[in-house]
This record gives sequence, C-alpha cells and structure tokens, in this order.
Amino acid sequence: MRPATTARTTSRVAATALVTLLAGVALAATPAVARPAGQDPLRHQAEAIRDTGAVGVVAESATAGGRRHHAAAGLADTAGGRAARPGDVFRIGSSTKTFTATVMLQLEAEGLLSLDDTVESHLPGVVSGNGNDGRAISLRDLLQRTSGLYDYLNDLPTLTGPEGFEENRLRHFEPRELVDMAMRHESTGEPGTWKYSNTNYILAGMIIEETTGRSWQTEVTERIIEPLHLEHTYAPADQPFLPTHHLNGYSAFHTEGTPLDVTVWNPSAAGAAGAMVSNTEDLTTFYQALFGGDLLPARQLAEMTRTTPAPGTDAPDRSYGLGLYHDTLPCGGGYWSHPGDVVGYATRNGISEDGQRIVVVEFTGDGDYRNDTTEQATDALIRGRLCATEAERWRS
Repeated sequence: MRPATTARTTSRVAATALVTLLAGVALAATPAVARPAGQDPLRHQAEAIRDTGAVGVVAESATAGGRRHHAAAGLADTAGGRAARPGDVFRIGSSTKTFTATVMLQLEAEGLLSLDDTVESHLPGVVSGNGNDGRAISLRDLLQRTSGLYDYLNDLPTLTGPEGFEENRLRHFEPRELVDMAMRHESTGEPGTWKYSNTNYILAGMIIEETTGRSWQTEVTERIIEPLHLEHTYAPADQPFLPTHHLNGYSAFHTEGTPLDVTVWNPSAAGAAGAMVSNTEDLTTFYQALFGGDLLPARQLAEMTRTTPAPGTDAPDRSYGLGLYHDTLPCGGGYWSHPGDVVGYATRNGISEDGQRIVVVEFTGDGDYRNDTTEQATDALIRGRLCATEAERWRS
C-alpha cells in the first residue's frame, strides 16, 4: 500500500514485505479479437515479466471501442503447478485507494460532507498528540496525502519479516488501532506537504463509516461493485482466504530465504488503504466507468484529477490527485494510475488521459527487486501499450 515510483514505488521494499498497501471464478466473456496462432504480443510481454523472476503474471489491455486482450504467464500455485490464468483474482493493495476516494467524492456530491471539512469535525480527538492536529487537516489532505501524518505501516508487526508475518498473518486490526500507531509519532510535515502515508486512507474509511453509518466495505460494494457488476471484486473485512481461482502470493521478504506462501492473510491490516481483491477484467471495467463519468459527476472527477507534485519518488514529474497518480508518457501526454502492493502481490495499471486506453498488470512474488528488472518490464508493457497505435497493439 506504498507509493509507486515510475510505475513503482520507493517504498516497494516495505510494501512487498506486507502491504503497500498496503480469487475469483471463471473469466466472464469480454470483447476479444481473433488473431493467427503465435501472434500474441501481450502474452510475450507477460512472459518477459515472468522471466525477470515473477512467479505469476496476468495482464489486460483495453482500447478505444471496447476491445480487450488478456494474457497470463507463469504459475498461480507453485506447489500444485497450476498455471496463471487471465481471470485469476489477486490482492490489489493500494489500488484500493481509488475506490475509497471515489466513495468520498460521491458523498461530497451528495452533500453529506465537504472535502474542506476538517478531520476533527468528523472524528473528534482521533488525530491528536505529538503535534498531530485533526483541526488543521482537511479531508482533501487525506485523499491527496498532504496531511503530514506518519505512515502506520512502518510500525505494523506483520512487516518485520517472515517471523512477524507468520505470527500476525491472521491478526485482526481495528482502524483506530492502526491510526493510533501513527499518532505515537510526530507528523512528517505541515498539512499541505505531500508525503506517502497509508494512515490517510485508514482515516478516510473511518470517515465514510462516520458519515454513512455503514462500513467503507459496504459503501464500496453498494456504490461501485454491485452497480458495475464486478463479479470478481470484493472489499473484505477479516476474510483471510481467497476464492478458488486466484493467484497465490509469495515472498521471501527481500532475503535469500525460501519464498513463503503469503496468500492467507487478514486484510484488516490494510483496510480502506489496501484490502481489496479483484482481477484485471474488473479493474479495467472500474477504470472505464470512473473516467467515463459513470461514478462521479464532472465536478468531482475534476477534483479527483487535480494534482499536486509528489516528491520523493523516482519520477520527478509525478503528481498525485485524489486517489490517483499522474505520470508522463514518452510519446507525449500522460496517464493516470494507482499501483498497489500487498505482501506477495504487485498491481500495476495505466489509464490514458482520455480514459480510452487501459492496461492492468499483476505479478506475484518478489521479482527481481535488487535490479528492478521486474518493474522495468512491467513499466515497459504499460507505457508501450498506452503509446502504441491501434494497429501496433494488435500485431506481434
């Protein structure tokens, strides 16, 4: 559930150690294009990611006009030798944040809250101590990560390594418990200063519940998942297991040890910052609906895509809106995204500025974290397909 930098994040190391922020059924029929045998460029690109050390890879590319292409490479389950499939589901980590921000913006559109409200006005006394002051932090600061609040993930016991993960993988965490971890530390900067922190989105989930009287999971389900018929997507509370057809997650926690199967894990440690489960098909549908204006009025979508510089990443031109990053493309223009990491899983995505071209990629395992070749191959796939002409996307 940590920040991505140039389609990845400087905090990927801690994130892969758990969340950066912190399972499905057969893939539903989607538009497809017939091609001669052997001509499958997306599959070749997925295999290139696998060849860098990823365990399993699934990818989807959508173009203007609704055409989609799916590919998979590697293994979903190393013990059983099951191959990865395009419809397999996975933990999406910080890609959850775009869903959470969408619900907050819907509540604003309905007049139930204002992004200019202070955190204190919704959660009295929660953000306080050690110089933290909820009276000085707006809801917009939470969604844009300009609150200056410390990232609780740095203190999460599940992130301490294989032993810490095994001891805490089924442990339940209350949202207030996670926020309290952050409140033990001084702020990392004045409100208005951008800094990656998952604490912001845990608080956003708490504010959704305070405003509606229902959990953030329920609001995401009824406002986004059900209307869009995202059959392979859900927002879990404590459920540690994934449905039948999923990618298993693996991590050696950046050590030379044997990778641990980390699939079973209580997502309450990630909450509204990174707990959700989905697949490439459903995420593509979500991004199409979001940028197509089906989820937010024009005013709220404009707020979501109004960015501030995001320093401290590998990308000097990177900026952040409300639950979305913006990066430039080598071919000109830019794209939107929100990568997500949860221990053993890495979700990467890219949406063209007009919302017409979408790429979603998932890989499991630590990959080549030392030389970053897994991220480089994934970045090449996303940027390459966003920049490619229509003809280039569909030929080998």
